[in-house]
Amino acid sequence: MIKLIAGLGNPGPDYEHTRHNAGFWWVDEVARLLKTPLQMERGHFGLVARATVHGQPLWLVEPQTFMNLSGKSVASVARFFKIAPEELLVVHDELDLPPGEVKLKKGGGHAGHNGLRDIHAQIGSADYWRLRVGIGHPGNKNEVANWVLKKPSPDDRIAIAQALDRSLKSLPHLIAGDMDKATALIHTSKPPRPKPPRPIKASEAADQAAALATGSTGDSPPGATAPTKG
Repeated sequence: MIKLIAGLGNPGPDYEHTRHNAGFWWVDEVARLLKTPLQMERGHFGLVARATVHGQPLWLVEPQTFMNLSGKSVASVARFFKIAPEELLVVHDELDLPPGEVKLKKGGGHAGHNGLRDIHAQIGSADYWRLRVGIGHPGNKNEVANWVLKKPSPDDRIAIAQALDRSLKSLPHLIAGDMDKATALIHTSKPPRPKPPRPIKASEAADQAAALATGSTGDSPPGATAPTKG
């Protein structure tokens, strides 16, 4: 059962559309869907919202401490509302997944992600859930810092947005703690490949060509009026 969802990112307009803010994007959509506005709570060092879903309180937080100190805000909310690590879902950008993919996992290391690193330290546990939003990798580890702080390409941004929309369908299962169903939805979230157009038979092609040649396509030509009954 998830009681707290934390989206990771950096505050301010300069970072709003950068890859590192993918966690903010997801939580923004949750707040919109649940019609609960995020508001600054200085005592928790972040934007915080509360919703009630099926009688259960759900807290949302977007730390405003910058990424490297994300745990300060997340731990503050978790401690105040007595939320255990296994009731926490952290949504963050993931270099090891391509744009368009999202994965759910519980526990594990921080893999060099500074936001996760600080959350580990602040809550004293790695036993929390993570929703990993793929942003792709620049291909060179020396370029990672610049990569995450830049806007994705238009195609990548569309792929990320579509993945966020699809993964949001798992929200009721995440809140209810049905992680198997949530995982099945998230991990099979790629859109179906479009079916190729049906091949036209030779006889159909000949009929269409003849119809075009004579102008008898079944539609009235431009400017014509439909016949009326006299």
